[in-house]
Order: sequence, then structure tokens, then C-alpha cells
Amino acid sequence: MWCVCIMIRDRWGGHPDNSNRPTPLRRRTEEICPMVEIRGIEFQSNTDNDMGLEFYNLSHRYGFQCPNWPYFKDVQIDRKHYMAKSGVLSQTITTTMHVTTHIDAPAHVVQGTPFIDEVPLPHFFGSGLVVSVPKKKWEQITGDDLEKACGHAIRKGDVLIINTGWHKQYEDGDYFAYCPGLVPSAAEWMIEKGVKVVGHDTQANDHPLATAIGPQRNGPIMPHLEKEYLEWSGGTPWEVDFPEWEPVHNMLFSKGILGIENVGGDLDAVTGKRCTFAFFPWNWDRGDGCIIRLVAMIDKNQSYRIEAGEDF
Repeated sequence: MWCVCIMIRDRWGGHPDNSNRPTPLRRRTEEICPMVEIRGIEFQSNTDNDMGLEFYNLSHRYGFQCPNWPYFKDVQIDRKHYMAKSGVLSQTITTTMHVTTHIDAPAHVVQGTPFIDEVPLPHFFGSGLVVSVPKKKWEQITGDDLEKACGHAIRKGDVLIINTGWHKQYEDGDYFAYCPGLVPSAAEWMIEKGVKVVGHDTQANDHPLATAIGPQRNGPIMPHLEKEYLEWSGGTPWEVDFPEWEPVHNMLFSKGILGIENVGGDLDAVTGKRCTFAFFPWNWDRGDGCIIRLVAMIDKNQSYRIEAGEDF
């Protein structure tokens, strides 16, 4: 159900009664703000609200039986209290942090580097690009791909979000085993361009066969893929094409470039656009990563501002 309300704001995004701003710059406008009703309560919508901002969710759902990496335990959620029992709802969660849309701390892979609570907050916020790099089963995301997609538009300090199309395949099956993936030339490109954070709609910051899914470290956890890859590659063994364990993780994290895995949600709606992103993790002491709500924001009217910290 959509309702109409009248909201008053000035063009600076603040409250109309804030008299600290110079009078000549003040402008009041009446705006019709649609409201959306959710379970009997009205809220402002993601893309039409009194801030004048558009918010886009770029995260997959988290919860009961969400898709999971092949050898992880399932997410377990128990209600400690519920309405019939206690008149209140509270739940306990047993989970890995590397499930659904999440961000890795450097310490997740590179020993002696920062944990998630030690990374300064600017690295979880900023402007950047959502780029289209369509890929099929097991294809590599290379530096040349990124240069072609956004080399003309990338800026130092950008957040880079990559849309390969695989967020549409996000289920407990082929997604984890057959995703395309980043390879070292892509990491070299990101380091050279000074990218701050990279996110992508694939299962890891590396190609799946450069992880334990393939021949690396504790793998292969999916040994049947060895023969499949040999046939798919035309006779090249997987250890030849992927001789190193998680090289992209290691290259990026050693330079302080964080990685967001399993991007999804409304990714297509912002692909090809420059946006502002926010994706703050928990303040988790010695955390190896964290589930996040990745949000892209667009200010089409350029009328909103972050407050200056004035006294009130």
C-alpha cells in the first residue's frame, strides 16, 4: 500500500528550522514522499525518501539454509525467546562470517596483518564504480578485463564492484564450484590503480580452483572437478593453470585492499554507475571478516550533505 505524506526540507538536506545557515541560501520546498507499509507500519522507501537519496541493497539474504561454501557448517539460528513463550523475540546464531555477502579482513589469509576491528573506518565507505564484466563457467577475470571495463573511469581510492552475472546463480550448487574468478593480473591492476576495496558477485577473491575447492592447501574438497577441468581446458591440468594458493587474496590483502565476496541483491540496477557505498562490519575483536549489508547510494539531485559537526 502506498500513502502520501508532505515532507518539508531545504535543499541542503537538513531540517527546515535549522537557522545556523545563511538566510540567502535557504530554500524550502514541499515534496511528496511515498510511504511503503510493511507489516502494518509505514516507512520511507529505499528510492524515494525525504533525504532525496536512492539506496540499493547489494547483499544476498542471510539466514536459515542460505547457500554455503562446500565444507562449512550450516548457519544455525535458534529462538531463545519468542512471543508465545516470553512476549519478546531474541535469537542466537551459530555461523561462520564467510557466508553470504561478507568482507574479508587481511588477517583472514595473510598472517600478521590487521583484523577486521583494526581496519580504519574509511575503508568501509566511499565512492566508486559498479562495472560489468560478464563471465561464464571457470573463466578468468583479468587485468585486461578491468581496464576495458573501467580503466577510463577508475580513480585512486575507489571502491570497485564487479558484476559478472553470477549473482543470478547464487544457490547451493554450481555457483561455488564453477564460478569465474579473479586472477593475479587483476590484482596487479587494482594495486596499480589504487583501488581501496573490491567486491564481486563470485564465491571468493580468487578463482575457485585457486582455493581449497581445487588442488590448493587443504583441497581438493571437490576432487571430481579435476577431470572436469582437464576436459574443459582442453587438456591442461588444474595445477598448471592454478599453481598458487589464493594469490589474489594474498596480493590484495598485503596492500591493504579489502575484498567483498558474494555481492548480489540489486546489483544490476546500479551496474555502469558511479555510486557511494557503505558496508560497515561489526567491531569484532580479532575478527577474520564479517557479514555485511553492502549498500549503494545515489544522490541524483546532489542536495544531501554529510553534516559538518556544528554545535547545537
